[in-house]
Amino acid sequence: MELCTFIEPQNGASYETQRAFAALTEELGFTGFFRSDHYTAFSGDGLPGPSDAWTVLAGLARDTRRIRLGTLVSSATFRHPGVLAIQVANVDDMSGGRVELGLGAGWNEREHAAYGIPFPAKRFGMLEEQLAVVTGLWASEGPFDFAGEHYRLDAAPALPKPVQARVPVIVGGGGPARTPALAARFATEYNYFDGDPSQARAKFDAVRAAAEAIGRDPDDLRYSVVKSLGRGIPLPEVAEKVAHARSIGADRVYLQFLDHADLGYLERVAEVVLD
Repeated sequence: MELCTFIEPQNGASYETQRAFAALTEELGFTGFFRSDHYTAFSGDGLPGPSDAWTVLAGLARDTRRIRLGTLVSSATFRHPGVLAIQVANVDDMSGGRVELGLGAGWNEREHAAYGIPFPAKRFGMLEEQLAVVTGLWASEGPFDFAGEHYRLDAAPALPKPVQARVPVIVGGGGPARTPALAARFATEYNYFDGDPSQARAKFDAVRAAAEAIGRDPDDLRYSVVKSLGRGIPLPEVAEKVAHARSIGADRVYLQFLDHADLGYLERVAEVVLD
């Protein structure tokens, strides 16, 4: 089972803070470093201010050498899918093929209002079309056309291509039907934010069933959970969270750290959870 770190920089983290966390993540032996994609703080003053996820990941692509890098998750409302496909492909090239794209519908209305970003009441259709456009651009061997309700592309050159033959795409959420269907159709990985551990196995099963329904091997997907460590829960609780993820068949666990400056706690967690 893979173990990754996951941080929430919108609550306050400079690039150097994020770089130090990612560098130690790599040094300690975790599989990857992932970050949220938000523009306003959920707690505290948020200083020094928000950072753009894909700009930061571009920097980390050059400042790290081994770990996987990605978002949990980028919002479909923030970027046009054609632009997003280019950004992710660029960062994949810069990292030597270590990028993963987590993509969701977006949910925080306040951050959209703060920066003048449109926040439609219905966003699931946008997410579906974004997944189709991004994966379609990467897979297309020639000009790529798309005509949807939300996006239209006319003979896009479908360039640049990522370094990876298949950039991992992460779709997450707890919806009973539409989310599993999207994951089965487009995703490399289904992710569940494990606020209710009793539900995680059922969420995995729903995605497996959706994959089977379209003729996809359910084992072709990776199944993951996010486990929050808050600002430093006791290490025995950390071990219990990881053990629970293993017991439900998770392929990957994202350990969510809310104190990005406490590198000592990251080291102590690694001693408990990494072999």
